[in-house]
Amino acid sequence: MKRQIIDTIERYDTIIIHRHVRPDPDAYGSQLGLKTLILDNYPGKRVFAAGDHDFSLDYLGNPDEVTGPLYEGALVIVTDTANTGRIDGSHYGKGAELIKIDHHPDDDRYGTMRWVEPEASATSELIYRLFKEGEQSSGWRMSVEAARLLYAGIIGDTGRFLHPSAGPGTFRAAAELVAHGFDRPSLHNAMYEMDAPLLRLNGYILQNLRVDRGVGVVKITSETMKEFGVTASDTAKLVGVPGAVKGLIAWVFQVEEEDQIRLRFRSKGPVVNELARRFGGGGHALAAGASAADWAEAERAAQALRELCNK
Repeated sequence: MKRQIIDTIERYDTIIIHRHVRPDPDAYGSQLGLKTLILDNYPGKRVFAAGDHDFSLDYLGNPDEVTGPLYEGALVIVTDTANTGRIDGSHYGKGAELIKIDHHPDDDRYGTMRWVEPEASATSELIYRLFKEGEQSSGWRMSVEAARLLYAGIIGDTGRFLHPSAGPGTFRAAAELVAHGFDRPSLHNAMYEMDAPLLRLNGYILQNLRVDRGVGVVKITSETMKEFGVTASDTAKLVGVPGAVKGLIAWVFQVEEEDQIRLRFRSKGPVVNELARRFGGGGHALAAGASAADWAEAERAAQALRELCNK
């Protein structure tokens, strides 16, 4: 499959790369990392990164302004996106071919070509493997910037290598990427330093975490976010905070947005992505997301999580 993807990339002069809405470091890392790799090795091609920019990820780069006419005769690649409903951008289906590269369960089998490996730690790790194939078969080279982007995606989705998905291959990839010599301390600081409002919210979460039978619930209302001066997207940086609580099996973040309650499930063992699907979402076995129409439905999701963890 990797060879097929490289052959396809080589055939097209225009390539447009999408990723999912509400991007995280792996979404940006895999998308911008792949863009950078292609331009590193095929400087004559036109390569664009599509999607709305998330300013919290400024340190990784910015997407491009991509208009509809650019898709005519173009290759479209979507990274790190399990289903079409989460693709950021509406024109992804207007290209000549569509490739899906992802590490989520392949529930939505879109695309004319799919490379999906749910056991991979991050889509950025898959892009690294694509580079290794290109290095061997086509003499690909990797720039310092491409290495930085892919490393950011890997450490973002592995929780700095704490998640079980980080296997031996993940560490080998990270070691080789680090060897390219980018400023790793600066990258880590950009990813994990928090300003004062988030630090105060961090304390609020620990003080107000509700724990029942090993399951934690964090409820963050719009009023709470206004009080602390943070946005709903900011709260994503704190979803792992309850994991430090001894005896906690799983937890759910309930974050009030303008038209829904965002649900973020995390687990230390029980598989939560099937539960997320019941509430219109999905994701990984131990990290998934969904949404609720109101607080009553959000509480039903929390109760379903308790029942799952106490079977």
